[in-house]
Amino acid sequence: MSHSSKTFDLLIAGAGLAGLTVAYMAARAGFSIALVAPRGAGADARTTALLQSSVDILERAGLWSAVASKAAALRVMRIIDDTDRLLRAPPVEFRAGEIDLPAFGYNVRNRDLVEHLTAAVTAASNAEWIDGTVEMMTQDDDRADVTLSDGRVLAARIVIGADGRNSTVRRLAGIRHRTWTYPQRALVLDFEHTLPHEDVSTEFHTRSGPFTQVPLPGDASSLVWVETPQRADKIAAMSGDALDRLVEDRMHSVLGKTKVITDVQGFPLGGLRADRMAADRVFLIGDAAHAIPPIGAQGFNLGLRDVDTLMAVLGEVGLARVDEAVGEFNRRRAGDVASRAFAVDLLNRSLLSDFVPVQAMRSVGLFALSAVPPLRRALMREGVAPGTGFASPPWRAGDDARRPRPS
Repeated sequence: MSHSSKTFDLLIAGAGLAGLTVAYMAARAGFSIALVAPRGAGADARTTALLQSSVDILERAGLWSAVASKAAALRVMRIIDDTDRLLRAPPVEFRAGEIDLPAFGYNVRNRDLVEHLTAAVTAASNAEWIDGTVEMMTQDDDRADVTLSDGRVLAARIVIGADGRNSTVRRLAGIRHRTWTYPQRALVLDFEHTLPHEDVSTEFHTRSGPFTQVPLPGDASSLVWVETPQRADKIAAMSGDALDRLVEDRMHSVLGKTKVITDVQGFPLGGLRADRMAADRVFLIGDAAHAIPPIGAQGFNLGLRDVDTLMAVLGEVGLARVDEAVGEFNRRRAGDVASRAFAVDLLNRSLLSDFVPVQAMRSVGLFALSAVPPLRRALMREGVAPGTGFASPPWRAGDDARRPRPS
């Protein structure tokens, strides 16, 4: 067992989107970094809809310009009740122009983000990528000693767990978590279509969950398709014309003829929340701290706000006052994470419920969003930039003149 004589400022476990982003931003801020993760992990065929507040974070970090050309704008988000139930909501359209934004955000392929972030981290002179995984960890008054899978021991002032739902760092830090599951699977694929999407994302609400089309560059879109496990398995086994026709049918041909251009990936739907996001010398970000279904574009956007908040706290407090940093990080992230997890869970369960009062409440809520512009604008602002939507009551007159602009 070899022990490194060097003590890193930050040891980051995990090289997914959250881990790579915090590694790059921390290195850029001047911290010495050890990024511990296997190199060349499996390809991720998913896409990420980056909301405008996330684009702002990436822009400030100098990361956005390189991926902007590979992203598609989301200017209109449309919700269509496709449940065929007795109580159905009217279609609702959210337009970014209503809140003075060119777009709500941009949809980009995860592999493009990972490729760019990997190059940026590799190029940083104060970041060291160590091929391996975390096995053990001990902590004392001034550092954490982390044992890797090959027996090496690394020392760091702070450990960041960005190692996903089954986080080893979370377990070793003794941070408890709870998980829950839904009777659903999410299917993910990309498809081409004969009609232009015109920067419109359409979410069909079905009895088995959302069926969400999100624009990609050109005449292509990504799809997140939530189904029962049995139907999901049958769909995943389909290919060729049969699958193309099924996608077109579920889209009600709004984008013309469709052709699936990627393999179909399937993921069981469930959620996870850590009791705390930081303890002792350990900070959790991304799926290690919270994992929610891919509904409403909240997953990586939530993780990116973890990263942004952590960098702000470390910038203000520094590495010497770790207890203070832990308290601040927990305090600043609690409300955002809790509210997003609750909203996504509520929406998903409302689609699954056959209880008529629940269906009625959902229909009334969507009708209100359609019929009351100030309420709709407030919800849009809150969705794009948390904390700005309901800063002043949306029903007051002159709402437009006073509304806070997303940063």
